[in-house]
Amino acid sequence: MVPMARHSYPLAESDDAFLTSAPFRYVFSVETTAPTSRIWEVLTGNELLMWIPVFTGLRWGPRPLGAGTVRDVTLAWVFTIRERFFRWEEGQRYTFTAVQASLPGLRHAGEDWRIEPMPSGSRLTWTLALAAHPLVTPLMWVSSPVIRLVQRRALRAIRVHVGK
Repeated sequence: MVPMARHSYPLAESDDAFLTSAPFRYVFSVETTAPTSRIWEVLTGNELLMWIPVFTGLRWGPRPLGAGTVRDVTLAWVFTIRERFFRWEEGQRYTFTAVQASLPGLRHAGEDWRIEPMPSGSRLTWTLALAAHPLVTPLMWVSSPVIRLVQRRALRAIRVHVGK
């Protein structure tokens, strides 16, 4: 992939332990009538840009996608984060650690996206885990309600667009 930004800031690697113990951890689920294959198609393509307004850029590394894949996501046109996937369970789950950010402030960031089949469709669960530098931590506390709101709205948007 091309360099992410003129300035980038490295982040420490995240793993499963961090996803369960991060100082800022947000977990939301949504159920939909869509099959797991449709949800997976959305999560591994570029459709998220159409439905989640805060996502303003999305660039995947070369295909085939899997563990080791790198993706750049831009939020609100000003913040880009480079993600490296360390878990890829085709059609069911992926997990990544953020490795670089275009702005300073984060120490760790990781996400886990899990799709489970349900009798009437599927359930999508998104876990977001963050740790900030000490000077930024108060800002994280203040922005936590906004992060929760964005996460809930993003999952609702996916549900609406793939089938209730």
